Amino acid sequence: MRRLWIALTFVVFALLLGAPVVRIAAGAWDDGWSGFAGGIARPEALHALLMTGIIVVIVTLVNTLFGVMLALYLVRANWLGPQLKRILNSVVDLPFAVSPVIGGLMIVLLLGPDTVIGSLLNKAGVDIVYALPGMVIATLFVTFPLVIREVMPVLQEIGSQQEEAAQLLGAYPWTIFWRVTWPSIRWSVVYGVVLTVARTLGEFGAVLVVSGNILFKTQTATTLVYQDVENFNLTAANAVALVLAACSVVLLLFMEWAKSRKER
Repeated sequence: MRRLWIALTFVVFALLLGAPVVRIAAGAWDDGWSGFAGGIARPEALHALLMTGIIVVIVTLVNTLFGVMLALYLVRANWLGPQLKRILNSVVDLPFAVSPVIGGLMIVLLLGPDTVIGSLLNKAGVDIVYALPGMVIATLFVTFPLVIREVMPVLQEIGSQQEEAAQLLGAYPWTIFWRVTWPSIRWSVVYGVVLTVARTLGEFGAVLVVSGNILFKTQTATTLVYQDVENFNLTAANAVALVLAACSVVLLLFMEWAKSRKER
């Protein structure tokens, strides 16, 4: 019976994960190398991949910096108070509970061109919605908890005794962070960064709502795949999707390598 359940589990995972990836890879090569290369080398595909890369870099940097800071505050800052910490913890988990499409809609309703804030920003020459800033904000909303939720359990596990000892010895807060805290949390930060990059690469709903999917302006790789499928350009869609899938596989392999380094 045990072997049957194990075999059934592998079959289910193969059907849910393996089969779609194999189908995408096969579809990307339906027209051979020329079809795959043509789907990737199109001007719209190159622009979409560039936009995705820009968003990945910005979102990862912001999430890493503020995610580590907020995790430290939620675990170490006694001045926040337990009630405020519970509220902040709930806010951090909000992107897990809210659909990305709803998150994108909230950004449009708050910062869209027809809103008070959006109109003021437009008069100042700053476009948020249907522009890169809105896409970054939407992706930040979706990915913000990832670094925090990786770092917080490690901070809770290691405790604060070493940091308090360093403080009593006269070390500055910045020195305490780099010499005492960072060595203990660096691999959890790496995991959070990898998850953030992977989630940003695959983000679709919030970005689609906020960007408007404007060709050569606000189109990302995922929204380009959506457009290609809508236009029945399946070979090109599979080619771009295969590139995104390959990036995700590389990130997962890097995470496994990082885990093996941590265990040594």
